[in-house]
Amino acid sequence: MPRFTTSDGLSLHYTDEGAGLPMICLAGLTRNGSDFDYVAPHLSDVRLIRLDYRGRGQSDWADDYLTYAIPIEGRDCVELMGHLGLKRAAILGTSRGGLISMALAATVKDRLLGVALNDIGPELNPAGLEVIKTYIGHNPPQQTHAEAAAIRETMPGFANVPEGRWLEEMRKQFRETEDGLVIRYDPKLRDAVLEAGAPPAPDLWPFFDAFDGLPLCAIRGANSDLLSAQTLAEMQRRRPDMIAAVVPDRAHIPFLDEPESVAALRQWIEAMQ
Repeated sequence: MPRFTTSDGLSLHYTDEGAGLPMICLAGLTRNGSDFDYVAPHLSDVRLIRLDYRGRGQSDWADDYLTYAIPIEGRDCVELMGHLGLKRAAILGTSRGGLISMALAATVKDRLLGVALNDIGPELNPAGLEVIKTYIGHNPPQQTHAEAAAIRETMPGFANVPEGRWLEEMRKQFRETEDGLVIRYDPKLRDAVLEAGAPPAPDLWPFFDAFDGLPLCAIRGANSDLLSAQTLAEMQRRRPDMIAAVVPDRAHIPFLDEPESVAALRQWIEAMQ
């Protein structure tokens, strides 16, 4: 099981598969590298590197929950690159991962080959953020993966999801125990997020503009409550060369194996080769 130790002493889990263009996959806020299981078969010609953030998945939990922060998680990503001997890499960032990629572009742009953003941009819809706050750090009320999957099948914004997908998702996100389902991340991530959101949100457009010159891709779920159509349009205005795709029947977040997602990612990869 590949692991590396960060500069502040945490052991983080990652996977490193395939050969070719190095691509680091950064998952959503509470998620882990398994988020990219569905797209992986479509990226067989790249070196696919997936990181479990500190406090998530199979990585160590931090003693100081305030290190569950975008700048620190970006530093972990750069340190992983150093551990693997990578001078540069492409970043495929889902939600939180996309925000981390913006921070990397603003600070270590020379380490990036290109960036793909999955349902994230420099403006976050407040309604979507409030939804996240309702569940982060809490175990779900359902007792089994099957019960949770049955609930998710009625999630608004999603349709035509492959059979069995929600059950797979629940198994990735929660452990099934005698006491019910348990989240696969440090519950103190909730405190970190709530405290980080207390001050006024910074203007992220300069961070987005830092992508200038890098091959850029943005994928949006047509029913997303976090990335609005207006924000995507402004991203396209600022970067007319940005590869963009809107995935029907998806809210936050697309699974990335949809035809629209795959086509956009393949075009982005070609732009980096």
